[in-house]
This record gives sequence, structure tokens and C-alpha cells, in this order.
Amino acid sequence: MIRKIIKINNEKCTGCSLCISACHEGALAIVNGKAKLVRDDYCDGLGNCLPVCPTGAITFEEREATEYNKTAVKNNQKNNPPPPTDCNCPSTQAHAIKHENPTETINPNQTPTPSTETHLNQWPIQIKLVPPNASYFNNANLLVAADCTAYAYGNFHNAYMKNKITLIGCPKLDEEDYSKKLTTILKTNDIKTVTVTQIEVPCCNGIKNAVKTALQNCGKTIPCQIIVISTDGKILKN
Repeated sequence: MIRKIIKINNEKCTGCSLCISACHEGALAIVNGKAKLVRDDYCDGLGNCLPVCPTGAITFEEREATEYNKTAVKNNQKNNPPPPTDCNCPSTQAHAIKHENPTETINPNQTPTPSTETHLNQWPIQIKLVPPNASYFNNANLLVAADCTAYAYGNFHNAYMKNKITLIGCPKLDEEDYSKKLTTILKTNDIKTVTVTQIEVPCCNGIKNAVKTALQNCGKTIPCQIIVISTDGKILKN
């Protein structure tokens, strides 16, 4: 049958594998370093993979293709859950960041002053992207932050990120159980302390609950501090 289906330009494809994660049906795979449509009957033609491609290598085309098989896709998802992908995209390349002449820490309740200095000490920072075995986790003070907190509180870098490894996420927007990744990080690394920053809104409790679950499941006793910030940038709980 003639239907709309994705097409991948091999010359543009970098093999970053972001499309593999975006394709929940399992129609794509990395073959010889390039993304490839390996099952026409698994491709629903909706194109969830298109917006994640950093090079625009994926487009639509209309051609003769096997009909989309919803039953086969469900069976595949049940029997073969997608493994973690080894992504070569720059956004996931783990590395530490060294700073020259760090400044003194400012009291978090002190009035923020303009500053261009960053206290980000590693990359990546998204909970979903960070590799649990990254070397910078060893002997680290960990900050797990709801991503809005850095925008709500103007002195966030100097008050909370300095000398910490920072992980961010949004429990409302991400369809992922953060506690699993955080448990692995706490289990496999020597984490000294954990600090949690969240906004006062109820949905933001998900970031705190994920950390609490990870602390319970990791089999270790790790000091934890929870910071609650109001939507207008005030420290409500420290």
C-alpha cells in the first residue's frame, strides 16, 4: 500500500541515536553508525522522531510500504523494551568543568547581585541524559533541582550550585521515574550529600519524592537538605 512513512538522509545523519529513543514503536535502529528504518510495519507515520533530529536528516515520504501493524508493535514493546542508547550527540557527552578562581559563597538569603560567573561543574545536567557512572559523581555533593528553581531564584548559581554536581528535571513534564536513575547514581558512586531545590507548587514535590525514594533504595545513609523556593523567588524552607 502507498502511505506516508519516514525517510532518513544518510549523508545528514550523524548516528546520534536521539531518533531511536523518540520512536516508541521500535521502527528505527543504528546500523553501521547511521539511523535506519528497519521495520516499515512498525512506523506509524506520525514522525515523533522528526523534531529530535539535530541535523534535519529525517523527513516524510509517500511510498509503497507495509501497513502499520499496531498489534505487532505492542508485542514488540512488551517483549523487547528499548535498551539505553549510546548517544553520540554533544548534549550527552559527559565531562567535568573546571573554573578559575572561584568566588566566596554568598548567603542564600542575601539579596542577589548581578554576576556573570557560572558554577556549573559538569555536563550534561538533565537527569534523563546524565550517565550514572560519570567520574565526576565520585565524592561529590549532589544538587537535584527542579529546573524552574534556577529561574525563580536569582542567586541560584552562587547559593546552591557552587562545588556541587547539578542535575535538573521537571517531574510534571518528563514522563520518567527519576528515582530509578537517582538510585543507580547513589548506589554506584560515593555521594557525600544531596541537596534538593523545588518550587512551592504541588507538582514540584515529584522531584523531592524521587530523591527520597532513591535515598531509601540505595542502601546508604546520605545527608539530604530540601530547599523550597516560592514562585516569586523567596526561600520558604531551608
